[in-house]
Amino acid sequence: MNAPRAILFDKDGTLVDFDRTWGPAAGAVMRRLAGADEAALTQLYAASHFLPAEDRFLQSSPLIAGSSRQYGPLWAQILDVPATMDFFGEIDRLFREEGGRYLTPIGSPAQTLGRLHALGLPLGIATNDAEPNARLQATQLGLDGLLSAVYGYDSGYGSKPAPGMVEAFSRLTGLAPADIALVGDTRHDLHTARNAGAIAVLVRCGPGPVDDFAHEADLVVDTVEDLADMILRAAPAEAAR
Repeated sequence: MNAPRAILFDKDGTLVDFDRTWGPAAGAVMRRLAGADEAALTQLYAASHFLPAEDRFLQSSPLIAGSSRQYGPLWAQILDVPATMDFFGEIDRLFREEGGRYLTPIGSPAQTLGRLHALGLPLGIATNDAEPNARLQATQLGLDGLLSAVYGYDSGYGSKPAPGMVEAFSRLTGLAPADIALVGDTRHDLHTARNAGAIAVLVRCGPGPVDDFAHEADLVVDTVEDLADMILRAAPAEAAR
């Protein structure tokens, strides 16, 4: 694998601790949407494969890799409301509030991405979260000034595993997709990289085991910090060529 010349990071499970952030946040969002309707709340938990007593998702949850446009229609059916863009926007707004309240980073993203930024690598985020949510959390994580782009499912380039976010970053940076690494913790992320012709980097710090599909990645590391260490070690050799 050649060293990447630009990097797109998935957010949840890659830069943000998924269970500690989105477990309690999702529980809070579902409670706010259901209000006093306990039957609807129970159905939301079940449809989301969510364990309320533990504030966490099962690995089969549609929320782990999906966007509100994907699981939102099911929530709308349970709540007996129209499955409209307004409703999906309300879900995103509530997640923005609750996600910010419970935001828990993995390691020190600002320090780690700062090391990569100092090498001159264009950096970005590609997430199936909404772009406003992702931008708010990037600010909370101290990533302002380090990112060239933040793409969400609603940014106009499609959602993962479609290749649109990587293609948009390729146009922005002027680099071929083959020079761009997409770093993520799910098979969705690997398929996004493959669909775009980018470098597929898998991190093990997400909410679920990756052994079943780790062989599909170009590179597997434990965390983003480990990836930065590898790239920085290789940088002197690359500069000497």
